[in-house]
Amino acid sequence: MSTDNFIVTEAQLAIEEARKNKAERTKTLGEPIELLGKALAIEIRDGVAWIAENTTAVRLLDLESGKTLHLFKGHTGPVTSLAFCDRTPGSGDKEILITGSWDKSIRLWDTVSKQQISSTPDAHADFVKTLHVFPSLNLLVSGSSDKIVRFWDISQPISFGPLKSLGSISSHTRPVECLDGEACLLDSAILYTGDTMGIIKAWDLKKDSGSPPRWNASLKQTLDHHRTRINDLVYKNGHLWTASADDSVRLLFQGPSDSDTKKLTKPIPHPVAVRAILPLSLTDLGEPYLLTAAGDILRTYDVSELDEPDLLSEVDAHWHDITAIKLWMRRTVGEDGKTRVEPWIVTISLDKTIRKWRLSELLNPSPPPKNVPEVKKAEPTPTQASSSELTEEEERELAELMDE
Repeated sequence: MSTDNFIVTEAQLAIEEARKNKAERTKTLGEPIELLGKALAIEIRDGVAWIAENTTAVRLLDLESGKTLHLFKGHTGPVTSLAFCDRTPGSGDKEILITGSWDKSIRLWDTVSKQQISSTPDAHADFVKTLHVFPSLNLLVSGSSDKIVRFWDISQPISFGPLKSLGSISSHTRPVECLDGEACLLDSAILYTGDTMGIIKAWDLKKDSGSPPRWNASLKQTLDHHRTRINDLVYKNGHLWTASADDSVRLLFQGPSDSDTKKLTKPIPHPVAVRAILPLSLTDLGEPYLLTAAGDILRTYDVSELDEPDLLSEVDAHWHDITAIKLWMRRTVGEDGKTRVEPWIVTISLDKTIRKWRLSELLNPSPPPKNVPEVKKAEPTPTQASSSELTEEEERELAELMDE
């Protein structure tokens, strides 16, 4: 038996020691809620977080109380992605949960009855990494480590059979890591796909008139302004924000017509790979701020001047890599009985916590305390790993997938 797997470098030991120390320093920051597994993706709806975990489950969690409301179980591998679609197409009810996993399947769940509706086994030949729904088109798009992008019919989501395939894209030469897009008309859309080599492709999607109809993708442009892996991308109204393992965030702006002038902003540099972004200008909040996650640091920028972004704050948000950032419009009832709505930021991490941050405090951070000595505590006794966690081999594979 090879001993290679048992060799731990001094650098790795130093990283682990630093994380232990940081875990102690940050254990109360962001109103942390402990999770049983590592959170890989999250969506927030009405004060409830839907969290895709490496435990093979999706956790439904109340952000106020921290209580787990339900576990959606059925996948046999880590759940990497989730999305929602309407039970009744066009209603906006978003009562159907869609999940993708390492087990190569895509599953649909009834969020009312909490039951699994259907499973599409072998939806891809490798890990399902990303999902996107075009609600008005009844179209689900999935991306995978098999380098393929697939289209699925979700016009009848409560039917019990596997999803019907409506076409695919096989142009990428590396695993497809993320995608986003926007519907244009009733039968067309713009789709952006990003892979682990740093290539982003823009597609015009068009529904044909066949029976049954299929979706055809025409390559609009190939973008190579990142040097390596695309970890996250967000598109809306001609604005494409991208985060990359080349330690940068970039914005590409283009008007609705192909003839419109394109503008690529200067990269926003980071010390390490940028894993997640949240451009608040593309949310319902509509404010000119950008949040980024690089390593375990949450950064907030004022991007009202796109060529000169202003770094407003850096927060030691977690003690391990942040995997996603979401906006939460938090509702609270005051002593006067009035309901107030305030924007908060929610982050998840490989440190098995979900944390909450008041946006106003990120935009206007308090000055750091002066000369406060670090409190040292005895190292806690290691605990036995639970059966719900990944094996050592799977941990290495997860790290490779997330950091390649």
